[in-house]
Amino acid sequence: MARHLERELERLQRGLLSMSAVAEEAVRKAVRALEQRDPQLAWDVIRTDMQIDQAEVDLEEECLKILALYQPVAMDLRLIVAVLKINSDLERIGDLAVNIAERAVFLAGQQSIQSEFDFEGMARKAQAMVKNALDSLVNQDAALARQVLAADDEVDTMNRGMYEQVRDGMRRHPDQLEALTHLLSASRHLERMADHATNIAEDVVYMVEGQIIRHQAEIYRKK
Repeated sequence: MARHLERELERLQRGLLSMSAVAEEAVRKAVRALEQRDPQLAWDVIRTDMQIDQAEVDLEEECLKILALYQPVAMDLRLIVAVLKINSDLERIGDLAVNIAERAVFLAGQQSIQSEFDFEGMARKAQAMVKNALDSLVNQDAALARQVLAADDEVDTMNRGMYEQVRDGMRRHPDQLEALTHLLSASRHLERMADHATNIAEDVVYMVEGQIIRHQAEIYRKK
């Protein structure tokens, strides 16, 4: 029975890593589509959403099956709990990538927006958080996961700066109101994506060390 459980857990981990690769690629393409105003690339992301949704359902069913059949304990149980939570965060990251892609489709048909805000810088930081969170998952690297926690406040600060820039832009360019609103929405989606990356990082620490740090994240952000 132990050998059967081991094989099931290995398959579960492979499924999660496969889903994480698809979600990370969706984020990369969505950000590039927005930066380059590329509607075709954006539609590629939107079409990927069903694949991520189905992967989430399949992984959840697999977790529940293992729990029912094998009643795992200790490290094995911790792994399954972490997979269930990370699975949900990956699905939400996929949804946020779609949301950004939809903004890209709209903005592709609009005139260029004049703004001093470093949207590309914010996008790179949010992308890096997602990538590092998933790398920490692949490598079961708790130290890298903690670096993700420390990066979250910076993305939050940039999102607040984006709000101020858009508000000023609306006053100066009322003709670009709708386009600026879409850009602000994309910024908010990036901020939420960073939050989900943080959740994954916290779950990686739990999976590797058995330590729940969800309410201790502020410690790592201050270091």
